[in-house]
Amino acid sequence: MSSSDWPVLELRVTAEPDPGAIARVLERFQNQNVLPRRVVVQQASDGTVHMEIEVSGLSEETLNLIAGKIAQVPCIMNAYWYRRV
Repeated sequence: MSSSDWPVLELRVTAEPDPGAIARVLERFQNQNVLPRRVVVQQASDGTVHMEIEVSGLSEETLNLIAGKIAQVPCIMNAYWYRRV
């Protein structure tokens, strides 16, 4: 499958205000040797951290496993993915 055939998937993560949360999320993609297409990180007024990671070149099954592993990290409150339209 060529890179243009891969769907664009987006992972959404909500985390506690932990300085290591961003690195913990991004390391999962490094382990797969995948460079995200786009990463947006914002801190809300209540301190929670919201991340949007857009990737291509991963199967839905692989991203599902990544989201599951990320959700197990103690500082992560929520992690889910969806297919970009």
